[in-house]
Amino acid sequence: MPMIRFLGLFACLSAWLAPAAVHAVGPPNADLLPVCVAAVQAGDTPDTIVQAPADRMTCGEQQRKLGPGDYWAVSGPVDRTSTAADPLTICIASLWQGDIALTVLYADGRRVTQSLTNRDISRHIELGALIGWTIPAHDAPVRRLVWRVDDSANMRGVLVGAHVMTREEARRGSLQMAAVYAGFAGLAIALIVYNLAMWGALRHRFQLLYCMMVALLLGYTLSSSGLLAWAVPDIANNDRIRFNHFFLAASASAALFFARSYFEPRVMDGWLGRIQLFVSGLLILVGVGFTPLSHWSIHLADRLYTLSFGAVMLLAGMMLWASWARRSRYRWMFALAWAMPILSGTTRTMINLGLLPWNFWADNSTIIAMAAESLLSSLAIAYRIHLLSRERDAARAGAIAAQLLADTDPLTGLLNRRSFLSRAIGRPGEQQMMIIDIDHFKRVNDTLGHDGGDEVLRVFARMLREVAGQGSLAARIGGEEFVLVQDAASAISPDAVLDRLRAARMPFDLTVTASIGCCTGPLSDEKDWKSLYRRADRALFDAKAAGRDRVRSALGAAA
Repeated sequence: MPMIRFLGLFACLSAWLAPAAVHAVGPPNADLLPVCVAAVQAGDTPDTIVQAPADRMTCGEQQRKLGPGDYWAVSGPVDRTSTAADPLTICIASLWQGDIALTVLYADGRRVTQSLTNRDISRHIELGALIGWTIPAHDAPVRRLVWRVDDSANMRGVLVGAHVMTREEARRGSLQMAAVYAGFAGLAIALIVYNLAMWGALRHRFQLLYCMMVALLLGYTLSSSGLLAWAVPDIANNDRIRFNHFFLAASASAALFFARSYFEPRVMDGWLGRIQLFVSGLLILVGVGFTPLSHWSIHLADRLYTLSFGAVMLLAGMMLWASWARRSRYRWMFALAWAMPILSGTTRTMINLGLLPWNFWADNSTIIAMAAESLLSSLAIAYRIHLLSRERDAARAGAIAAQLLADTDPLTGLLNRRSFLSRAIGRPGEQQMMIIDIDHFKRVNDTLGHDGGDEVLRVFARMLREVAGQGSLAARIGGEEFVLVQDAASAISPDAVLDRLRAARMPFDLTVTASIGCCTGPLSDEKDWKSLYRRADRALFDAKAAGRDRVRSALGAAA
């Protein structure tokens, strides 16, 4: 049900945004000019094409039905004056084409033509990948604008997005676009630096794939914004578009690999993992192959490119479904991060297939969508690292608990015999060993029961931990038999142990005493241990034989 609700919400959002995309087709602060086109015929001039009969002209979205070729494009009436103080700027969308020439027709009959080769176009690229001309100042208003477009691929139209702006409008529009691109670039660089630093500490593979995805998106931003033409003014505009296609395909492929490594392995197991590898490989192949294929057939290259991105949209939907069906802990983060790229990619695919008209903001929506995806994916990485840290801490705590269970006596919390021996043997210097045995413990069990006897053992163990000095080892090595090993130079008196025991409050105020056998010697190896233990045990026997509740040393003297 949550999956159905999400898909329903996504469909509603797409339906709501699609009509808006049809109408809001221009850059910021722009009044779009209607444009009609006609195929170039012998004897045509800018003046004659303006007077051409209506049945020769094709207007609006019908342009793309004419196919590739050489075209005239005629604007609707402009009726605006370009002055020296406030010159007008005319911009159009950058499309796949050859040379282009703009002729400005003034109301007084004057005409000015500016011709650009495909390489010259790069010097006229504005932010947002728009081709811009400054209309020469003249006293008479501009009547019409006429373009001649050679070798137009006409995949999105011959000439779209034409708009005239004043210097102030152009400045505001440039600032808006600069804010979009600079904001994404700053965000991307910060995310790359942050995640590379995190990768240096944590070494999760999905962090490197994320950085690769964002770095490729930076490359896409450089080419799609027109900044590549600013950096390399001599680059042909069609070559800039080729770079644009490569970076977008490579970043999409990296995004799929990032998503695969981000999810738990069970989500991408089986058929879904194989489809992801196929689609990612297809994106790389199409991105790299776009350049040579576009020299031969730009329409075939563009159609293959569009279909490969359609496959990405389908795969993203399948990955979302699989994450829900296989109960991934990260499915919500994935859905949030990929919602905008899926919407943007679907819209652009529909535009490329001719199902929606060309749209300036849809053409630039990839930057905004991927900025949101990059930011949300970074939050998703932080969320996953948080869960991984919790799992690591839980595993570490479990390992510590297991080690404690393996090393300690479960009733008293003191070291068990095995752990005691591993730590005692090899201690440097003279060591004092005390073997302590609770007197008449069977009588304690008979009086208090086994539960009461266990409580006596716990109270005794707590007392022993309190009196043991720093670096001492206390262990339970038998039913009611305990051992305490400590450095002879800082050892406590055995009598102090008995005094603390006599003062300890036992269950039901029962009086409990103990006998202690004590000796001193080295503990450098197992042979020393056996010798020291034998002597202490013999002293304990002497203490019991002498009446219990007392101390005897291995030398036989009463302590």
